[in-house]
Amino acid sequence: MKAIECIAIFNQSIADYHKTDHVDAPIKNPYASNTTQALMYLKNWIDTVQWHLEDIIRDPNIDPLKGMEIKRRIDHSNQNRTDTVEHIDDYYIELYKNVNALEGVKINTESPAWVVDRISILCLKIYHMQEQVDRTDSDKDHLLKCQAKLTILKEQEQDMIASFDDLLNDFETGKKKIKVYRQMKMYNDDSLNPVLYKKA
Repeated sequence: MKAIECIAIFNQSIADYHKTDHVDAPIKNPYASNTTQALMYLKNWIDTVQWHLEDIIRDPNIDPLKGMEIKRRIDHSNQNRTDTVEHIDDYYIELYKNVNALEGVKINTESPAWVVDRISILCLKIYHMQEQVDRTDSDKDHLLKCQAKLTILKEQEQDMIASFDDLLNDFETGKKKIKVYRQMKMYNDDSLNPVLYKKA
């Protein structure tokens, strides 16, 4: 799945979320389960909900207990995000498993799915910066600054599309070897986080 296909799914997810614009709205994934498209949609839905949770928690007047509840929800979301990224990497590993890498090829600093993760977040930045550009309750200076940022974000999107597709082409032709390191997060693991295992 190339970049433009991912972006189309991400933008669909973002648009679907904003039909209710509520962090508790249930996901209605339009793609058949166990498909790569469904996985990509889920990935961006997680990112979109978390984006708005991050907005909410920055309310200076938020009730501390509510803030802690949201912080724990964000932690849980981050774990789901990582797990989903690793499932996406499984897709790319399977896709290129029979490619014979050329002798002496190098690996990429990021796995394909972590590039997908960056593209998903970029789609959210573009959507929300466009919202700022379209505001009617802000001054001209704010709108001009946001328009300049939006222009840069869209340029970045084009660069990401080209770079990601080049990376996939390198995998397809054996010019690069796909290699994935799992995140192995420790703070959510009862056996690895000392605050948790010392209380057990």
